[in-house]
Amino acid sequence: MTTTSIHDVLLTDLRQIIDERGAVLHHLRNDAVDFHSFGEAYFSEIIPGAIKAWKRHRTQGQNLAVPIGRVRFAIHDDRSDSPTCGAVDVIELGRPDNYKRLTIPFGLWYGFHCISDSSALIANVADIPHNLNDVELLDQNDDRIPYRW
Repeated sequence: MTTTSIHDVLLTDLRQIIDERGAVLHHLRNDAVDFHSFGEAYFSEIIPGAIKAWKRHRTQGQNLAVPIGRVRFAIHDDRSDSPTCGAVDVIELGRPDNYKRLTIPFGLWYGFHCISDSSALIANVADIPHNLNDVELLDQNDDRIPYRW
């Protein structure tokens, strides 16, 4: 497990068991040191070139992995009490060379962009069930976030 340039965001190497028949791809275990709780698991498909941004959860944390394709994530910290307030981090995930879990705690803006030639799949194990009242959205080109897709 490694930290990123944004406080509380983690990257965790994930195990891949690969043979001539395919692969078993680990994501999250309840005995992992960074596991908090289970809320729900879901998949998000994103087509080549598409951007899904910006989103922030008030109370829900994300545990994201990219088992298919390649995705560029951007994270912005505007938490006034954070030591990295104002920071932006960009992280590319996908197989075979960068299969990791990206843990994004609540309170951070994030978005993602499919940078592979075919659709990508993002797996998320959120720490609480999704609640529409927990989500804030901004346009992908909102000037409050110092990042351009």
